[in-house]
This record gives sequence, C-alpha cells and structure tokens, in this order.
Amino acid sequence: MTDGTTAVGRASRQPLVAGITAALAVLTLVAVGVVWLMSDRSEGTTGNGTPKDTSAEAGFARDMSTHHQQAVEMSLIVRDRTGDEDVRRLAFDILTAQATERGILQGWLDRWGLDRASEDAPMTWMKHGSDGMEGMEGMEGMDHAYKPHDGSLMPGMATNTELDTLRKAKGKAAEVLYLKLMTAHHEGGVAMAKGAVDLVTDPPEKRLARTMVQAQQSEIQLMADMLKERGARS
Repeated sequence: MTDGTTAVGRASRQPLVAGITAALAVLTLVAVGVVWLMSDRSEGTTGNGTPKDTSAEAGFARDMSTHHQQAVEMSLIVRDRTGDEDVRRLAFDILTAQATERGILQGWLDRWGLDRASEDAPMTWMKHGSDGMEGMEGMEGMDHAYKPHDGSLMPGMATNTELDTLRKAKGKAAEVLYLKLMTAHHEGGVAMAKGAVDLVTDPPEKRLARTMVQAQQSEIQLMADMLKERGARS
C-alpha cells in the first residue's frame, strides 16, 4: 500500500515538474528574444561600444546568472517539499522572475559576442570596475575577498550541504530553511546589484540591476514576515 501510494505521488508530481521546466524554458527564450529586439538601440551598448570581456557589464551578467540559477534551484526544491501555498507562491514568483532575468543577462553576453563563463574568479569585475571601492553604494560590508567554499561561489549563495539539507526537509522545516537561505541569497544579490548600478555604464543593464535591488529588497521584507509567522528569524 505504501509503495503504491508513493508511486502515485511521484507520478502526480511529474507533470508539475515537467510543466515548470517547460515554462522556464519559454521564459528564457522570451527573455533572449527581448534582448535581440533591443540590439538596434544605441543605449544597448556602452559609450565606448560593446563591453569588453573584463568589463563590469560582462562580469555582472555572468556572476548574477550563476547567482540566479541557484535561486531557481532552491525554489524548485521547496515547491516539492511543502504544501504551504504562501511559500509555494513565493517560490514560483522568485523562480520565474530570476529565470527571466538570467535569460536577459545571458542574451546580452551572446549579443556582445562574449562567453557566458570566464576563468576569472567570481566578482573580479567589482575590482576591475573601480579604483577603490570604499564608500561606494552597495559595496559596504561586502567581502570582496570572498572565498568560494562547498559550492557557495559568491556572497549569499547556499552551500552544497545546505542544499542537501533543504532537499531532505519537509513541511515547516523546509519552509523555514528555504526562507532563511533565500533571505541570505537575496542579501548577497542586492549587494552585487547595487555594485552593478555603481559600476556599469550600459543603460539597460543598469536599469535591470536597479530592478533587482528593488524587487529583492521587497522580498526580503516579505520573507522576514513569513519567518516571524512561523516562529523563526532570518
């Protein structure tokens, strides 16, 4: 009886997972399409032309793509670990928004003729893009010498151990852990996006970075309220 119930449960989740995956693929294609439609606008390039491989524009696009991908992964995990509609709705909002933004960032890299990956260490663009970052908005408190560890490549990113724990958690425990991990993830993302607002000169990318700051700060407050409702703190 238990095996049969488990099999039915797995079978019922397969269409949901397949649907979400298909939706993310469509969102990515739409985002890339938007980038290409914008390609003829003069504001789509920097004042000196196409961004260079070591530019803040390229570095931010690469690093935030990686950062966003983990947020999508965590959101997909928690949707299968809890039936709470508020958490599932938040997770869906985050994964769709960040999958779309990731597609836009990678579309810009493609349009600029730059690789989506680099041999440079994460956040190297923040050092290349300024002559001393002290006092710059969004950079305060950020560890520019951040050392990747256990799969956490940039500030705010969860470790592989934390992700494994999330995959095993259920119900309220999964909700609380997701909200805590995503709060830290957003805080790291906001700091990076504020850095991009200060450093990049490409108008569309600067606007996207500002949008990220606003949206993620709003979600940080929402998650603080949701944690409080569950008797936990971020």
